[in-house]
Amino acid sequence: MPWALKRYQDSGHWHFLTFSCYRRKPKFGDQSSRSVFEESLERVRQDYGMFIFGYVVMPEHVHLLASEPEFSDLAHAVQSLKQSVARRLALRAGEPFWQARYYDFNVFSQRKFVEKLRYIHRNPVVRGLVEKPDDWRWSSFRHYLTGDPGIVEIESHWTFQEREATGVFQRLHLR
Repeated sequence: MPWALKRYQDSGHWHFLTFSCYRRKPKFGDQSSRSVFEESLERVRQDYGMFIFGYVVMPEHVHLLASEPEFSDLAHAVQSLKQSVARRLALRAGEPFWQARYYDFNVFSQRKFVEKLRYIHRNPVVRGLVEKPDDWRWSSFRHYLTGDPGIVEIESHWTFQEREATGVFQRLHLR
């Protein structure tokens, strides 16, 4: 690990993560590749016991707002996610699918949580891909707007209400 890169995991904080495609190439330039990412994210969410609060799949990078995994550490969950996507989209490619590292910012307050979630949802608009956040399908924004479950289960007031109605409650385990 590089000297200047410090990760603060097992902190009980939420994490704002960013990881990029190799040399920032638009490897998520089409709908099917973005959907593959969403399917892999949902599998990793289930396998590692994570809560996903927000995400966006951009053409050349991804942002996540997530909890620390219950069944492993964050680095292994991210590694599993990146490997799953690369296996499905670039099995025989001549170059790597992902940049080697990822950016991890510990979200330590509700204010920062809202700031990062807004950043995630506004990213396609700021980049000029769409006019409104709800026009970008590969994001958690529509879930927050309408409660649409989508491919990736998002931890929100909508999912809490659904669990409350069925009598099923999950816990976010903070260490």
